[in-house]
Amino acid sequence: MRVGVLASGSGTILQALLARNLPIVAVLADRPCGALDIAREHGVAADLVERSDFGPDFDRVAYTHDVVDVLRRHDVDLVAIAGFGTILSKPFVDAFGGRAVNTHPALLPSFKGWHAVRDALEFGVKVTGPTIHLVTEDVDSGPILAQEAVPVLDDDTEATLHERIKEVERRLYPDVIEQLVKASK
Repeated sequence: MRVGVLASGSGTILQALLARNLPIVAVLADRPCGALDIAREHGVAADLVERSDFGPDFDRVAYTHDVVDVLRRHDVDLVAIAGFGTILSKPFVDAFGGRAVNTHPALLPSFKGWHAVRDALEFGVKVTGPTIHLVTEDVDSGPILAQEAVPVLDDDTEATLHERIKEVERRLYPDVIEQLVKASK
């Protein structure tokens, strides 16, 4: 199985995946970021499919086709989404449905969307945590593969809570991807 990783940030989840010696063949980012540097340092193909339009005229379908084309060029079988900042559209699900996994920093189905940690804090929950799920057309709505609870502390800020969630995520997400790779053999 050949794994492709979609990332947009510092690459801490990517590092956790690489530490497991998973068969990662490509890392794709939508903006210049640390994840691309980490991929290069590990001898993994690093592709930038830069998103330059953040306005209402952004052609999400065309952009999605560009991402799918790069993943296909690397013969990717499984896609691990690790903090990728652009929501992809139907052509991605058509190409990788059932073979694309995402991590989300809340216990889905609660607190979907980009501001999940902030939303959980504002709602006043006592427990949150990461969810690993399959990607579907409906954002953060796919079948749940794994979750783990993280307590919300009285003095938590969005940053401190998010970091504790990421600590769990950096263990749980590689576990799930490793299981999927092993199951494909």
